[in-house]
Amino acid sequence: MRRPAWLALLALAAVAAPAAVRAPAAAQSLAASALRGHDSRAPIDVDADRIEVLDSASQAIFSGNVRVRQGSLSIEAARIRVAYVRAGGGDPVIRRLDAEGDVRMRSPSEQARARFAIYDVENRILTLIGGVELARGVERLSGNRLTINLESGRSTLDGRASDSASGGRVTGRFAVPAKGK
Repeated sequence: MRRPAWLALLALAAVAAPAAVRAPAAAQSLAASALRGHDSRAPIDVDADRIEVLDSASQAIFSGNVRVRQGSLSIEAARIRVAYVRAGGGDPVIRRLDAEGDVRMRSPSEQARARFAIYDVENRILTLIGGVELARGVERLSGNRLTINLESGRSTLDGRASDSASGGRVTGRFAVPAKGK
């Protein structure tokens, strides 16, 4: 929770890259993400065109222009399924959000798009799956699966969506600072 970062993976990529193709220093500075210190225990606000409550299954399905906000993090999608628990018959406590359909995630300095997203609130893990595009300023990364641990700040972008042998590659574009800066 102390060091979440959308683009900490840029620093990871820079460290892991061979010295001859190392990412520029400007890309390494992107590790200071707006989600660093994100409070994953902050209240979650949801609004949508429609809600269907399946209380016996401890789920609520929001559809139509769904927006979720938690602190400086926002998630938008066509549909979001919320899984919750009721401790001792009290108010529902959100455990997980499953988003699908043109998923967009934003923080003050980063934007990401994917087909699906899973926010495991309990374990503080964000996962975007399918055609993931991640941007901060002019820097861009793309792949098929982005996982962000909001507690440790570790981010991983994979070229393939699962552990299967087939799949794509991770691609990136990084800004090169002007000479003498």
